[in-house]
Amino acid sequence: MSRSVGRAAYKPVGVLMGLAAGTVAGVIFRQVWKLAAGDGEAPSATDEDRGWGEILAAAALQGAIFAVVRAAVDRGGAVGVRRLTGRWPD
Repeated sequence: MSRSVGRAAYKPVGVLMGLAAGTVAGVIFRQVWKLAAGDGEAPSATDEDRGWGEILAAAALQGAIFAVVRAAVDRGGAVGVRRLTGRWPD
């Protein structure tokens, strides 16, 4: 499989995996926030009743969880492509 064909074949898979990663990360974040803050919902940046510290902590936690889940999904997808095609997606 040529390099450009491999990239083209991986692109739609990568997009779908990215959407799935975002969904999974959101579910994980909500569960972690419930445990960490004891609150059912994470604060919105425009929530007038929440302080800066709580809002920034929630954003940092959400970003960290999303990055870890996305990296795991991307890496798993690349490993899967290599197993199927014998080539690492670029």
